[in-house]
Amino acid sequence: MAIWNKLFGGNDHGRVDYYGEGVELLSEGKFHEALTSFRLALKESPGNTLVLQQIAICYTRIGMTDEAAKTYRHVLQKEPSASGAHYGIAFLLLRSGQRDEAATHLEAFLANPPAEPESEEHVRHARSTLARLRGEAHEAPVEPPPDELF
Repeated sequence: MAIWNKLFGGNDHGRVDYYGEGVELLSEGKFHEALTSFRLALKESPGNTLVLQQIAICYTRIGMTDEAAKTYRHVLQKEPSASGAHYGIAFLLLRSGQRDEAATHLEAFLANPPAEPESEEHVRHARSTLARLRGEAHEAPVEPPPDELF
């Protein structure tokens, strides 16, 4: 991986794309390794909300849900309209039974949904879950779609 290239001189420019590496590792299910890459990306770009959201996703995937929630909340303090953070924390809140707060975050997500076509599944899932929380449909799903990245 890129970190090894940097250590052993395999990168001609001396610059490693830790964020890109983290995204790749996350997609491969290598959550701890992805977390390391995202932490290195955060060192290069302190406070970057996109990196922080990816860190929260890693925490969620490895079962560190309290850390994930703290990270999402930190993102929302820095960028209140961060749709990915609203989406991620909503489902963490649902898992812990906090339905009203989860609904608030789903509403915030839907007020400013991501525009990328690959995010449409998440938008549909958020709408469906919110409808169920409002009693407009049956049983609220607690798990986000399999691919939490968008």
